[in-house]
Amino acid sequence: MADHAAPDSTTSLSAAAAATTADSSSAPPIVITPVPKRAWGDEEDDDVVESGDSSSAPSEYLESLKIQDDTNLEEPIDSNITAVTTGDTPYSSASTFEDLNLSKELLKGLYVEMKFHKPSKIQAISLPMILTPPYKDLIAQAHNGSGKTTCFVLGMLSRVDVNLKAPQAFCICPTRELAMQNIEVLKKMGKYTGITSECAVPADSANYIPMSKRPPITAQVVIGTPGTIKKWMSSRKLGVSCVKILVFDEADHMLGEDGFQDDSLRIMRDIERSSPHCQVLLFSATFDENVKNFVSRVVKDYNQLFVKKEELSLESVKQYKLICPDELTKIRVIKDRIFELADKLGQTIIFVRTRNSAGMLHKALVDLGYEVTTIQGALTTEIRDKIIKEFKDGLTKVLISTDLLARGFDQQQVNLVINYDLPLKYEPSPQATKYRSSSLSEPNYEVYLHRIGRAGRFGRKGAVFNLLCGDEEIMLMDKIQNHFRSEIIEVRDSEDDIQTALKAAGLV
Repeated sequence: MADHAAPDSTTSLSAAAAATTADSSSAPPIVITPVPKRAWGDEEDDDVVESGDSSSAPSEYLESLKIQDDTNLEEPIDSNITAVTTGDTPYSSASTFEDLNLSKELLKGLYVEMKFHKPSKIQAISLPMILTPPYKDLIAQAHNGSGKTTCFVLGMLSRVDVNLKAPQAFCICPTRELAMQNIEVLKKMGKYTGITSECAVPADSANYIPMSKRPPITAQVVIGTPGTIKKWMSSRKLGVSCVKILVFDEADHMLGEDGFQDDSLRIMRDIERSSPHCQVLLFSATFDENVKNFVSRVVKDYNQLFVKKEELSLESVKQYKLICPDELTKIRVIKDRIFELADKLGQTIIFVRTRNSAGMLHKALVDLGYEVTTIQGALTTEIRDKIIKEFKDGLTKVLISTDLLARGFDQQQVNLVINYDLPLKYEPSPQATKYRSSSLSEPNYEVYLHRIGRAGRFGRKGAVFNLLCGDEEIMLMDKIQNHFRSEIIEVRDSEDDIQTALKAAGLV
């Protein structure tokens, strides 16, 4: 975060890691190139992006500065992850975790608790960048399920001084669900280190403590949502003078104008004033050009990892589209076609666009005799936590969700995603704001990619069914296909077609 010298050269890395881990068994190869249980039918309709903590309005900023473009260095291997480095620090790809000079306690956590064998390809190339002095900032984009969480969790644990009983590493997440998931990974990986942690998310009513009665935070790693972390910092309960590393998970949403940009910037600036050499790590599966250009103004002298957008779509997940004449047909297809054939498979997530749609679909499926649960942002924290626990424990097989769970939610048993509605990106034009019309919108390509990434985690097989009703949804689907330059196969409303699709996806 400190002001550093401008990028001056491009440095290549040595050969990529040779194998994969349980964390990411089919991450793409690397190339080094240049820079460059229940409810909720009574909720109001909400044609806006769901958020898990607090919303941020866009602010005015300096004029755009493009991300640097330097010369290309290609590895002589089939690869599609691009690494861009600045300065003259040499980085060598890690073929084993021992190559990273980790403590024996961290190695034990990786092998015994996480049951990893070798770094995944994203880990092999990013971890040397994170862990090698002078600890440059990093913007990292890679496929869903490729092992990004391990990268930044291991980075945070590695930088902590166990003898210093003060916050030293922060991770900011867009939802409480993702924050709680990440802290569980950290506790598991860091089990033998003695490193302490705190989850900074909105408290449920049973555990609420007034801020004035809270003791100062002494946990060495803090993972939470931006509103809660900002509140704790403002009340002087969460000190930042010893922070060495700041991570933004789902960074494109954390720093996007339609996400948590204001809160994220305030946190960054407060930390920068007290810890000017704090390392900033930005991780996400997606970074659109607007976010990239904005990030280049607030993060300086950084290394990069990225994947071309046409290569982001997960190869292990088969994508299908099914055209329905009306919404009633969508429900019937889910019931008679997909559920009947997928009953013996893993778990299913059905994504809808609004709370109203979530409640309607929940009631329709329950009335038809199906056990489903539904989650969306208006529920209390207690109910949300209960629903997530039941689903993660395998007590429920079908979860209806708004985009609250589109990003980062990790449940390895999910192998089927149904897009009941396609995600939209509402344009901030006066006309769009006035009429709230989806016809004025583009598909939200980033959210679509995150949604389908809930299936086929870590290279496992998965299938996505996009249910389309009307010319507008067909047009939106065509735009998604063109954007990612990938074919989404059309299937008919027949048992044979659905059976064939599931078989092609490796699920039956």
